[in-house]
Amino acid sequence: MLENKVGMIFGVANKRSIAWACAESASSNGAKLAFTYQGERLKENVEKLAGELPDSLIVPCDVSNQSDVDAAFAAVGDKYGKLDFLVHSIAFAPKEALEGEFVTTTRDAFRTALEISAYSLTQVALAAAPLMKEGGSIVTMSYYGAEKVVSNYNVMGVAKAALEASVRYLAADLGKQNIRVNAISAGPINTLSARGVKNMGSLLGYVGEKSPLKRNVTAAEVGNTALFLVSDLASGITGETIYVDCGYNIMGI
Repeated sequence: MLENKVGMIFGVANKRSIAWACAESASSNGAKLAFTYQGERLKENVEKLAGELPDSLIVPCDVSNQSDVDAAFAAVGDKYGKLDFLVHSIAFAPKEALEGEFVTTTRDAFRTALEISAYSLTQVALAAAPLMKEGGSIVTMSYYGAEKVVSNYNVMGVAKAALEASVRYLAADLGKQNIRVNAISAGPINTLSARGVKNMGSLLGYVGEKSPLKRNVTAAEVGNTALFLVSDLASGITGETIYVDCGYNIMGI
């Protein structure tokens, strides 16, 4: 499905990461992949995982540093000569902003959450577009907290709302280059980043009980949806947020 395609994956922290599930799905369907890592703390994990895949590339990239972003895309261009798809799975807010009340969010926490979790999509889309010479696909990861209030999600919900709006504006801008931009709104998954949200265990239990499928979604299911979106099977889909949450978002009282 993705033979002779090159993808770039942002956001792998460990083997439980949604970004890694996306990478596994893409690689198993023929894609060559480049991975970024943020900081030396994550370098070893990413190198170990990416090392399992053929002809992969690992590059440092802190999206708060534009020179890192420029260098990462230059490395992809030098090695592969093109880019066909990109998976953006980056989000961050200070721990203290993910507990208590949203109204107490500080200016610095708000700025950090919006820059890393939302603006970075626009940042990497701009850098990716010149390498997507024959069109391409960009997929980012959102969450239900962008649309409804989720306890303790706070400023991250605001950032995800900005992310979903960015998807629509980017889709409108990049469509003329045959570049599609979509978001996946995944249900809660016990990833490293999710553990930063207070009472994540309770949330997992509640969603698993209330969703139509009576369970939580898996990272692999999200990865397979990303595979669909970056493939030609989704050639007519852009600017959308697709829920992959075992149906939880459809439920009312």
